[in-house]
Order: sequence, then C-alpha cells, then structure tokens
Amino acid sequence: MAIAYLDTASGIAGDMTLAALVDAGADAAYIERQVQSLGLPQVQLLFSQTQRHGFRALMLRVQHPPEHAHRHLSDIEALIAGSQLTPRERDMALRLFRCLGAAEAKVHGTPIEQVHFHEVGAVDSIVDIVGIAVALNNLGIDRILASPTPTGCGTITIAHGSVSVPAPATAELLIGVPLRSSSIEAELTTPTGAAVLATLVDGFGSLPDMQISRIGYGAGHKDLAEQANILRVLIGRPVAAEQDDVVVLETNLDDATGEQVGFAIEQLWKAGALEVFTTAIAMKKSRPGVLLSVICRPELRGTLEDRLFEHSGSLGIRRHRVSRRKLHRETIRVETPLGKVRVKVAWHWLDSGEPQCRISPEYDDCRLLATESGQTLEAVFQLARDSALPVALGLTPPARSSVARLDRSSNENHGASDHPSHDHHHSHDHGHDHHHDH
Repeated sequence: MAIAYLDTASGIAGDMTLAALVDAGADAAYIERQVQSLGLPQVQLLFSQTQRHGFRALMLRVQHPPEHAHRHLSDIEALIAGSQLTPRERDMALRLFRCLGAAEAKVHGTPIEQVHFHEVGAVDSIVDIVGIAVALNNLGIDRILASPTPTGCGTITIAHGSVSVPAPATAELLIGVPLRSSSIEAELTTPTGAAVLATLVDGFGSLPDMQISRIGYGAGHKDLAEQANILRVLIGRPVAAEQDDVVVLETNLDDATGEQVGFAIEQLWKAGALEVFTTAIAMKKSRPGVLLSVICRPELRGTLEDRLFEHSGSLGIRRHRVSRRKLHRETIRVETPLGKVRVKVAWHWLDSGEPQCRISPEYDDCRLLATESGQTLEAVFQLARDSALPVALGLTPPARSSVARLDRSSNENHGASDHPSHDHHHSHDHGHDHHHDH
C-alpha cells in the first residue's frame, strides 16, 4: 500500500498539489497526454524550478489560449467522458468536480445542474483537477493523509464581490476537515485544494508511521512574506504499526433503561464512532450503573457528545484525548466456495524479526454466507481464512516500525510498565492555483 501525506503548512491549492506530485515522481508527459485528451485547445503544462524562502520547489503554469466561457458541471462531465482517462482517473476527477459543484449549489441556493463554474470551470482549473487524479493514479497511491490546513485570513474578491477568507464555497468544502489558524492575509486554501481534502483524503493528523520513499514540493505562485509558500507531499509505505490520536468520551448512567442505552449505542455508531462499549459499575449509594464509553476521531467529538446528551439522558461527559498504536491492516476480498468475503490482513513482527500476518474475516459477510448456505458461522470463518491465506502471503509486508523496536528494547531493559489566474469561482490572491496568486 502506497501512502501520500500532504503537509499543508502553507495551505493547499490545485496547482501546488499537481506540481508536488510531479516533483515526487509522477510522469509529467503522461499527465499532459491524459489532460490533452479532454479536447481543450492548445493546452500545455509548463513545470519549472523555483525558490520560496530559500527552498527549492516545482511550480506549474498552464498555457492555453484566452477563453471566456463559464462551464456547467455537465459540460465538464462531457469532456471527461470523451477523454482517454482510465476508469479510476475518470472517477476521481468526477468526484472532485461534483464535490465542488455541490458546495457551489449550496451557497448559491441553486440545483447543482445550474451551477456555473467560474474560475474552477476555466482551463487551468480543469487541468489541475484532472491532472491531480491522473498523477495520484500514476503514482499508485492507495491512501491519502493530510495535516490540518490553514485557510489564511482577510478578504478576497470573487465573481460575487468581496468575501471573507475562507470564501463561502471553500468553507462548505471544509466542513469536517480539521483546520488550523493562520494570521497570513491571503487565501491559503483554495476551492480546489479544499475539494482534494474533502474528497480524497482518508484521514488527518500528524505524519503517520511510514517509510518515506519520495518527497515532492509544489510552489504556489505567490511568494509569501511570512513563510515558504510550498505544499510538501511525502510518499511511502506504512510501517507495521500506525499511530493516531483519538478522543475517549465517557458518561456514568444509573437511571437509563436497557432499551434507552441500546438505542443510544445505535445512534453513536451511526454518527461515526470508532468504538462504543459499556461497563457495569457500582455508583454512589451502591446503585448499579453503566459506564458508556465512546472512542471517536477528534473532528467528530462535538457530534458524538451531542448524540450522548440527546439519547443517554446524561448530564455530564468526561473526555480526554489519547494516542493509540495499531497494526497496519489491508482489506482484501477473497473468493470462498460459498461466495466472496472481505478479510482484514494485519501485520506484526515476531521477536525473530520476521513479519507475520493476522487474518480476520468480516463478520457481516460471513454471517450472510452462513445464513444463505446453512453452514455454521465458524465453518464460514474458517473457509474465509483458508481462502485468504495464500493471498495474504503474497502481499508485501510494511516496513518494521522503529517505534516498535524502541518499545521492545525499553521493556527488555527496564521491565514492562505502565497562479496569477484563479482556480475558483473567484479570483484569489493565494497563488496556489494558477487561478490564485498563491
């Protein structure tokens, strides 16, 4: 599995993302051929080396004849449908455009079919979005992670007048995306950059446990006074142990019925909890109670707290942020004599230094096959394990985590212990996208 980590210290824009991916090894000539297959006239992708605050980076300019057309989503979908993009490239590009269209439709109160793509419908923006889809697939990226992104501050002028940063459609795209504050008066995250984060990124946080193989640097067109206007992408493979931060929510219940607790648990799962469980406890005056615990991603903490208050009857919730270490896992689909089953393959390391895989069939798939076939659930589980084993052994295990080695060494020694133009529906002074001055 190949991971791409987007280091968005100076925000993110379409041209910066594409330039960083090319700098990391994506085939620029292939990307240009795929983009030209859209049928846009005389389009050229011009990559050049530049410097930002003393750091080298690759910058992209899109060269094409002047045009003044404003395209609808259907116009762009027709361009993509008639191109030579691969199915995966086509799907990714369409997802990005539809995400942008949905955001524009919401802020303008119009059906998505009637949305006019202003700057995002321009040639350079189409090149950015399609180019990103082609580059990610050319590099074989399976998973994308990103740091929390700054949006910048101040105001920008768009087709509808002066607006605050982030612009309305950009803000809609960033719902649920972790942000960090910035006092830089510029649009650091553009609509295309926001769409990449909202549509393609699988998770947010600090640099994951990974073995880096390549790094690419994409420059925005604007040379910021405060810092290097660069997007960095780190590409590599996950190591055996991955680490991230989660939030634990807890509340003690002594006056909720079993039905009420069960319903609350269902709603917490639906709201995106990673784990929900109960523990029997004794409360004051020897009353029996239930400790209801929820594990969730930090960005969903508020939503899960609201669900807890709403459905559990709780008057107070304890919360704390913790780091967790987990084995890297991949999900594969295998064919058994009874049908297809999804199987998780996780890797860990023996004391001998040899990697070993663990195989865990998905319960829902096995339950369905057991019901349809009349076999026992355990028999279906075993069929799935037997079918998955040769496939799993053919996978390449991730690199061994240095953290894992340090942890074991510590325990052994001490004992175990506790662009000049714009990429949006606006003009931006960000310079990220050629459609921005980022």
